[in-house]
Amino acid sequence: MLDKYFAKKRRDSLIFCAIMISLTLGAIIITEYDVVKGFTSIVKAAEWTSSNFYPDEKAMNRLPDILDSLTETVLVSIAATTVAALFALLFAMLGSSTTGVSGVFSSLSRGVASLFRNIDVAAWSMILLFSFGQNVLTGYFALFFGSFGFLTRAFMEAIDEVSSSSVEALRATGASYFSIIFQSVIPTSVPLLLSWILFMVETNIRHATIVGILTGTGIGFLFSLYYKSLNYSSASLLVIVIVITILLIEYISNYIRRVIL
Repeated sequence: MLDKYFAKKRRDSLIFCAIMISLTLGAIIITEYDVVKGFTSIVKAAEWTSSNFYPDEKAMNRLPDILDSLTETVLVSIAATTVAALFALLFAMLGSSTTGVSGVFSSLSRGVASLFRNIDVAAWSMILLFSFGQNVLTGYFALFFGSFGFLTRAFMEAIDEVSSSSVEALRATGASYFSIIFQSVIPTSVPLLLSWILFMVETNIRHATIVGILTGTGIGFLFSLYYKSLNYSSASLLVIVIVITILLIEYISNYIRRVIL
């Protein structure tokens, strides 16, 4: 029996590998991609980076401007995430199978969350760009809508995961809907909700760079400006600052998660 099982697993694995190899070869042929040139260009790119993409003395003089733009980007990311989290919590309550008030509201909440979650932040930036133009508000709403969709779905799963037993117990005692929410759902779900919010803050700070390039604001706009003007030393310093900031925020988030979970 075991021999047949492992033989089937090996056969399935070989079939899967053959399909993947066929798709890869087909994609290379259709796109006329030069594999050899692609791999050799990595070495050339590394050589160019090491000789051009590094901060110099002139770039260090631009550090105050970079830090100002970075501060703006981080604050916008945090603001968009926290406000989106409030709306996401409301929709998650309505959409959750544990706390939903009716099937109509539950389906509507899940549909809205799915719509917003499946539109990328970059796409939101392009859509909103036509309405608000190139300003901070465009970047804020792009991050807000992306965060809202993701957090609504995450909050629904968190509420269903940790609150179902306590909600059933309170319902059995005849507790009101708001008593169940404030005495059971929120207290038991807070650690997971905070964890998702921290994750979204990290993600939005990464997204904010791309959003800034598209909307002409924040640290992304500054990077685009330096790079397009061939000021590679300042652009490299900006990248280093972004990486350090993301690592620092990730460290703080992980510490907070260890404390609350």
